[in-house]
Amino acid sequence: MSPTDAVRSTLRQYAAFSGRATRSELGWSAAAYLGSAALTATADTLLFGQLLGMVGVMPLTWALVAAAVVPLLAVVVRRLHDTGRSGWWYLVQLVPLVGPVLLLVLLCSPSVSPDGAQRRARVDGGVADLVSGRA
Repeated sequence: MSPTDAVRSTLRQYAAFSGRATRSELGWSAAAYLGSAALTATADTLLFGQLLGMVGVMPLTWALVAAAVVPLLAVVVRRLHDTGRSGWWYLVQLVPLVGPVLLLVLLCSPSVSPDGAQRRARVDGGVADLVSGRA
């Protein structure tokens, strides 16, 4: 999936928490968000930091965060569905230290078809096997 198609797909399914999302859709959407956040933070600093004399004022960045939180959450939940897991696995990131790393491993794991078979060949003994209990 191309970067443009991935971002379009994410924005088209703005609040769709059902369905599936590929790794490329999640990755390109996250990259587009991070790039947009960097640009808006720079614009905030140049426009409002100089104008108000305060560095902490960032209205453009906060507007971007407010606009992007739902579609990014939705694409993460759809990616978890694509790996054969419930969207509630998103809450694993609340576990200190280990949780965010585990969520990243889950999001990077191979896709699973609706009948439970993996779509791509997996490497035996990998981290995804340990997480899913197949090792």
